[in-house]
Amino acid sequence: MRTADFYYDLPQELIAQDPLEDRSSSRLMHLDKETGELEHTDFKHILNYLKPGDCLVVNDTKVIPARLYGHKKETGAVIEILLLKRRENDIWECLVKPGKKARPGAVIDFGEGLLTGEIIDVVDEGNRLIQFHYEGIFEEILDQLGEMPLPPYITHKLQDKNRYQTVYAKHEGSAAAPTAGLHFTPELLEQVKEMGVNIAHVTLHVGLGTFRPVKVDDVEKHHMHSEFYIVEEDQAKLINDTKKNGGRVIAVGTTSCRTLESATGEDGIVKATSGWTEIFIYPGYRFKCIDALITNFHLPESTLLMLVSALAGKEKIMHAYEVAVQERYRFFSFGDAMMIL
Repeated sequence: MRTADFYYDLPQELIAQDPLEDRSSSRLMHLDKETGELEHTDFKHILNYLKPGDCLVVNDTKVIPARLYGHKKETGAVIEILLLKRRENDIWECLVKPGKKARPGAVIDFGEGLLTGEIIDVVDEGNRLIQFHYEGIFEEILDQLGEMPLPPYITHKLQDKNRYQTVYAKHEGSAAAPTAGLHFTPELLEQVKEMGVNIAHVTLHVGLGTFRPVKVDDVEKHHMHSEFYIVEEDQAKLINDTKKNGGRVIAVGTTSCRTLESATGEDGIVKATSGWTEIFIYPGYRFKCIDALITNFHLPESTLLMLVSALAGKEKIMHAYEVAVQERYRFFSFGDAMMIL
């Protein structure tokens, strides 16, 4: 299976630069995974595709304002860092630009000394381990100094930080938003519950590896970055009971999907667990838990495009994307949605 098989041509102007004023007014493409038939509607009509007894599974991770700009103490050079993974004792694994100026021993000053970071090691792929020093509460300082780590294809400045969070975001730790959930409003979630659909919560802290392009020609040689996830006991029971009672498990986003598939045994039962997952889902994968997926439109040659192709079949997905381009759907993080059912 070649990475190039997942390429499609996307006009630059179809990449959504700003969130819509009303989250649920984005468009929705429904793809029947059995027949390949497509329907076009808007997101608030997602209720038409749900049934009492179904279970929507959302990822309640919260994005931290993980992008920081500072100055190297010795030279005053501007350094940009992106917090990726929290280690112990205020040490974080970070992406640093420019990397050449960020050698072990270098000290970076943020917010005129409100926060300082010392580079203590270089790890995988040139990432740095940085030991932070501050007074007070790290999250509060981060909120004051940090910016939302929007993907590089979004060039507009985000006016409201909350628009890069889902309305149910709860557990801080992501370097990127689980964007399929951005379409839900509190009112729409209330309507979902009122019609007898359960909503289960899982947590997966999204890392930047999710968005990295696949750099190998042979898909199977690609290695996924690990991401931390948690499935609580009561939520696992809610999902398992849905299955037992004949309801469908509908993952909201590829991150919820990857969490569920990581936490589910070969017997199809979701276990309450936590840990790191490197699961890579591409065509040929047999799904153990999910029946359907709500997702956005993904980058060409990305692992996320491969995941949706595993669920609906590559030909059906590539055709749906061709139609989405023709119909001028909005693509990527702030773009429109697709439901594969």
